[in-house]
Amino acid sequence: MKFGNSLCTLNVGGRRFSFSAELMKRLPLSRLSRLHRCVSESELLELCDDYDRDRNEFFFDRHSEAFSFIMLYVQHGKLRFVPHMCELSFYNEMLYWGLESSDLQPCCQRRLDDRMSDCFVHFFPEEEFRCPEEPQSRWLETIRRTFEEPTSSLVAQVLASVSMLFVIISMVMLCASTLPDWKTTETLDQHRIIEAVCIGWFTAECIVRFLVSRDKCEFVRCPLNIIDLLAITPYYVSVTMTILTGENSQLQRAGVTLRVLRIMRIFWVIKLARHFLGLQTLGLTLRRCYREMMMLLIFICVAMAIFSALAQLLEHGLDLETGNQDYASIPAACWWVIISMTTVGYGDMYPVTVAGRVLGGLCVVSGIVLLALPITFIYHSFIQCYHELKVRSARCTHSLSAEFIN
Repeated sequence: MKFGNSLCTLNVGGRRFSFSAELMKRLPLSRLSRLHRCVSESELLELCDDYDRDRNEFFFDRHSEAFSFIMLYVQHGKLRFVPHMCELSFYNEMLYWGLESSDLQPCCQRRLDDRMSDCFVHFFPEEEFRCPEEPQSRWLETIRRTFEEPTSSLVAQVLASVSMLFVIISMVMLCASTLPDWKTTETLDQHRIIEAVCIGWFTAECIVRFLVSRDKCEFVRCPLNIIDLLAITPYYVSVTMTILTGENSQLQRAGVTLRVLRIMRIFWVIKLARHFLGLQTLGLTLRRCYREMMMLLIFICVAMAIFSALAQLLEHGLDLETGNQDYASIPAACWWVIISMTTVGYGDMYPVTVAGRVLGGLCVVSGIVLLALPITFIYHSFIQCYHELKVRSARCTHSLSAEFIN
């Protein structure tokens, strides 16, 4: 911030909070941290309701008690709802200051999810205000939106369609290359040319998105961009290894490595998440429900340890010579437990003793119960994520239709 004193005062709903400029810059509230990037009062007024230069005081017409609880979160790292305040209203305050539902304590997250599901209300963080840019910056921002947001313009939709077409072609060629009839010299040459064209498009697209991105480090950390790199890099590594090894018989073991690298191109299927709402919903649900997913895995692991040990004892451990050899070890019994708990039941191994069959019935019933416990919450979170993304997509489509009409 290039104006004001070193001590800043926030007047939130008539209640004053004083911070040093350096401390306010480090607060995990994006609205406050953006104040330091403003160079004039006109830009400040886009982030706050009023500003007093003499006292270096920022005025926010927001809920003061909610901000007090947010400051407690900044100090102690735990964010909970304000007593006797609507969950949706408090969440709206959180979004205003730059927090997300993941910052809430788990109990409050569940309250918020239930409340939003009951009221069918969806919130979206306000778009980050950007100071007036130079023509070159606006040009870069237009390119960035074209490549990163498929519904931002007609050109973006065309590029997204072309990119999706290349993904489909790449996947079809990858699957077809494993057919015996496609392993002739002429067919392999055609496959290499098509593969090179597809990888060239993906590489150019990735480089352009990297060059026009606002934050290069954030770009590299993005999961979809990591998937892009994982899908692009194996091609160049395999080409380099092929050039270096050639037909040298001593380096034939590299052929296994090359096949592994080539098959990693299957990650391009996940790239379709940029264009399909269903895959985006799945990714957002997994990100929000990672605690429930970990709980589900822990349930399965604990049950698998108990039932596999008991199954090995009842089927094999009591009679080592004539016992069921399929259960000769606990790791072998773990396979039976996992396919029984998930009610798959391949039938490749099964208990033959009466005690083992009783244990198998208990294993199946416990598997149904343990899997059902966290599934309900994951299901509700999936529905909520789907409706949120659907509303957001509808907004983008409305903006695109207005642009087309204009």
